[in-house]
Amino acid sequence: MTTLHDHIQMLRAELTSFHLSHRERRQIERELKLACAQFAADRYDETPPA
Repeated sequence: MTTLHDHIQMLRAELTSFHLSHRERRQIERELKLACAQFAADRYDETPPA
């Protein structure tokens, strides 16, 4: 099973592909944006209060 961090890295790698249609690129960018937001939210939830 891949972690959220691994998923983000795979999406970033896909964006460097030269053979993506505009539609595919937009879909990957949306998915990456959501994954990054989820990753940030998860990290924020894990951070103990100061």
